[in-house]
Amino acid sequence: MDNLYSFVYRGVLAEEALDRVGRNRHKHFGAEESRELQKTLSYELLEAEALADAQRMSTVYAAIHAFENMVRDLVAKAMVDHHGEDWWSKVPDRIRKSVTTRMSEDAKFRWHGARGTSEMNYCDFGDLSSIIVTSWPAFEDVLSNMEWAKAILSTLEKSRNTTMHGGVLAKEDVERIGMNIRDWIRQTG
Repeated sequence: MDNLYSFVYRGVLAEEALDRVGRNRHKHFGAEESRELQKTLSYELLEAEALADAQRMSTVYAAIHAFENMVRDLVAKAMVDHHGEDWWSKVPDRIRKSVTTRMSEDAKFRWHGARGTSEMNYCDFGDLSSIIVTSWPAFEDVLSNMEWAKAILSTLEKSRNTTMHGGVLAKEDVERIGMNIRDWIRQTG
C-alpha cells in the first residue's frame, strides 16, 4: 500500500511541477459551462430568432478565430526565423503605428482584459496578409505562392468581418471558409 501511495503522490507532484512551468493543457468547453454562461448572459431575455442565428454563427466564429490565431502564430514564427528576435521592426510602419495606438488604448483600461501580450495580438486580420507580402522571402518556403496566400486571406477576411460584426453568412460562404481553411492548413503543414 505504501508503494501505491508513493507512486500516486509522485504523480501528483509531477502534475503540479508541469503546471508551474507552464505546461500547455488542451482547453475544453463543455455543455455545463455553456449553460452557466447562458444564465450569466440572460439568454432567456434575447429574441429567439436572433439568438438562433448567433448560435449558428458562433460555430463559424470559432473556426475563424482559431484559424486567425494560427495565421498569427505562423507569421510570428516565420518572421523570427527569417529576421531574428527584432523582426517587429521589419513590419510596415503603418501597421506598427496602428498597433502602438491600440496597445496604448488598451493600457488605459486596465479594468478590461487586453487582446494579448504581443504586438501580433493587436494586428488586424488584413495586416497579417500585408506582413506576409512585404516580407515574402520569410514565407515563400511555406506558402509557395504569394497571390494564392493573399487570395485565401482576403476571402476569409470578408467572411470574418461579416461574422464578427453580427452578420449571418449563407451556407455557400460557410463552405468556402471550410475549403479555404483546409487548403491553408494542407499547404502550411
